[in-house]
Amino acid sequence: MTTDDIATTEETLRLARGTLLPSFPGPAAPGWLLDELAAGLGGVTLFALTGNVPSPESLAALTAQMRKAGDPFVTIDEEGGDVTRLGGHLTGSPYPGNAALGAVDDPELTRRVYRSLGAELAEVGVNFNFAPSVDVNTADDNPVIGTRSFGPDPALVARHAAAAVAGTQEAGVAACAKHFPGHGATVEDSHLAVPLVDADLDLLDRRELVPFRAAIGAGTRAVMTGHLNLPSITRGVPATLSPEAITGLLREHLGYQGVIVTDALDMEGASGAIGIPEASVRALIAGADLLCLGPREHAETLRATLDAIVAAVRTGRLPAARLADAAERTGALKGWLAGNSPAEVDRAVGLEAARRAVRVTGSLPVWNGSRPLVVELKAGGNIAVGPTPWGLSAWAPDAVQADGSEGEAVRVLERATGRGLVVVVRDAHRHAGQRELTTALLAARPDTVVVEMGLPVWRPASAVYLATYGAAAANGQAAAERLGLTPA
Repeated sequence: MTTDDIATTEETLRLARGTLLPSFPGPAAPGWLLDELAAGLGGVTLFALTGNVPSPESLAALTAQMRKAGDPFVTIDEEGGDVTRLGGHLTGSPYPGNAALGAVDDPELTRRVYRSLGAELAEVGVNFNFAPSVDVNTADDNPVIGTRSFGPDPALVARHAAAAVAGTQEAGVAACAKHFPGHGATVEDSHLAVPLVDADLDLLDRRELVPFRAAIGAGTRAVMTGHLNLPSITRGVPATLSPEAITGLLREHLGYQGVIVTDALDMEGASGAIGIPEASVRALIAGADLLCLGPREHAETLRATLDAIVAAVRTGRLPAARLADAAERTGALKGWLAGNSPAEVDRAVGLEAARRAVRVTGSLPVWNGSRPLVVELKAGGNIAVGPTPWGLSAWAPDAVQADGSEGEAVRVLERATGRGLVVVVRDAHRHAGQRELTTALLAARPDTVVVEMGLPVWRPASAVYLATYGAAAANGQAAAERLGLTPA
């Protein structure tokens, strides 16, 4: 190998490192990560499930440790609502998610919520937020978006997408509109498969792309790709790996010139058949600038991915100019981050938004001094949401957990004798057991109040019904206040 070859390889390695966002376990940066940061690693992605965020104080110490080694992007999925990492994964978020903000439909309120959320991230050294989700949720049975979307109307989602981007970036944190070109019309989870979006360019322009145009117009510093199959555009290839989607649709059709980051490449929809190193190479060829590797992809995956990228450049499969282009874009973003100051945290806006989002059908009862029995019906989450706590038990210490097992309705009714009854569900339209038990309880107790903490799609006609449009701690408190479980 000649001196020129060595110099070329070293430069390729430097550029390749700059595209990668690996993860790591625990609340402190391991030695291998600090070494990679010193060598020019693009940054990291933090995950609650890997123990990166035991507390805000610990996270602040971690980001300070990493910044002594390099100049990384510190990225996180902090959407508020059901997808929360900044302490909310332990207690529930103090900010409602997008569905609640869409129900209120006050873009200025959305801007204030995202500004405060961004300010909390900036306080602990996170400078790049994988939010907002700007998917238009047109499929009620969407297993991964749901309350993460502002709603099913493209124009509504667009005005809140712009407000969320503005608020986040007023706090000095880069916003990232996701999941391009739109995950809202799917009934599959891209963590587990490659979801189909059966839409041609005309329909995309009228539906999925409307909020992305608004986010781009508001100056979003990043856009995240989704692992989605659009047959008319990508011809079976996931959008994350498709030049037609990234370069053609996002760069050329929408005119977006900022940073493009991939959704986690460990997801089945991206790398299931080919592995993460090969998916990384294909994403770079397609036009991505930053590669999120996934929550369990640490030193070994990082090094294998670097080897794959260098080999692709050496063989001419991946042009070196493509890596230089990515470095130019990410360098510009780091320059923008260096010139911004954080905003002030305003947690009160979260509860204000949650209160304004509550919708009640029928007349809520007055309990006359006795506390109702609260029954929370179990609901499975998904990989994106994780085991975030939810429900009303924080305001109802004797709340009952129910799963719809045989004879459960009888047992609940016995416990509720002489008391009011509140049944709490989450996305009941997606859980037959929730609907069956709720229906059985209503048949015996028509005075039962049903609280929906997901999307209010299934509504029993006979019930007094309260919808929160989300299951964050703020949504729970707002519902508890309306039910008289706690003073407003």
